[in-house]
Amino acid sequence: MIPKIRVSVGSAAVLKLLNCRVDVFPTTIHLMTYYPNKCDANCSFCPQANTSSSKSLYLSRISWPEFPTDNVLVTLKNAYTDRIIQRVCIQALNYPDVFEHIDLIIRSIRNYSKIPISISCQPWNHENLFHLFNIGVDRIAIPIDVATKTLFNKLKGEDVKGPYVWERQLLKLKEAVKIFGKGKVTTHLIVGLGESEKDLLGLIQYFFDQGILTALFAFTPIRGTRLQSRSPPSIASYRRIQLAKYLIEHNLVRFDELIFDDNHRLIEYGVNKSILNNEVKTGVPFLTSGCPSCNRPFYNEKPRGPLYNFPRSLSAEEISQIKNLLDL
Repeated sequence: MIPKIRVSVGSAAVLKLLNCRVDVFPTTIHLMTYYPNKCDANCSFCPQANTSSSKSLYLSRISWPEFPTDNVLVTLKNAYTDRIIQRVCIQALNYPDVFEHIDLIIRSIRNYSKIPISISCQPWNHENLFHLFNIGVDRIAIPIDVATKTLFNKLKGEDVKGPYVWERQLLKLKEAVKIFGKGKVTTHLIVGLGESEKDLLGLIQYFFDQGILTALFAFTPIRGTRLQSRSPPSIASYRRIQLAKYLIEHNLVRFDELIFDDNHRLIEYGVNKSILNNEVKTGVPFLTSGCPSCNRPFYNEKPRGPLYNFPRSLSAEEISQIKNLLDL
């Protein structure tokens, strides 16, 4: 058993490991492999990057305090039994022994509970993927994060001496679909890294056609990272991408039916305006995307907003504001 594990602060509150105010409780418990050093990767936006001066307590804007693994597993079992939570997700840093640690964590969880397990990691080969599937992982996320090869190399790959290669990431995602099945594999895309709306939506369509779901994140500047001075994306742009992503992933439109202006900004959704209004009215396109039962409260933003990904149902006022923002 791994003696220590990190738990996101919101998850720790749900599990009653911490006594702190939580505006919206997470429905998925988020754990992270404990490693005393920084990640071997060097992603420009990440506080865990090996050249980042950020505290290792953080991933995105969220703090991840460490706890004894035994305590976490007992409280996890109880919370799932009491139907307080619906899933657990393990975030894995990149370091030499990480897959041995992942294996021990998953087996330990399985000894305590039948809770569905997701994992977000960077498998290096087919054997890693197959092993994760065999020991009980329900869903896997392999984050690509960046929407174009050029930006990927600049922010995650060879330009920052990172270990990741664009083509290899795409291949790993396809391999994961063969093992876990269509709709059981997710990747992450961060909005606001210098890509265009057209870049993002074209890649979302590509992934959807492969049976890969996309979880959207808004870029969050973190002190100590290479991109600490970069601004978050505009909320209007993020809403357009969320809505178009929803339409693509519900077979209501295809990428080649979308219309973009000369700056590759989305201007037409390719569907009847009444359909758009009906979908916006539900609020569903603007909820946190990713694995089932994952609401990831305030991963990208402060509770006071603006909220990029809503972790709970939208109010009538919030839907009205979005309709105005989208000129609907």
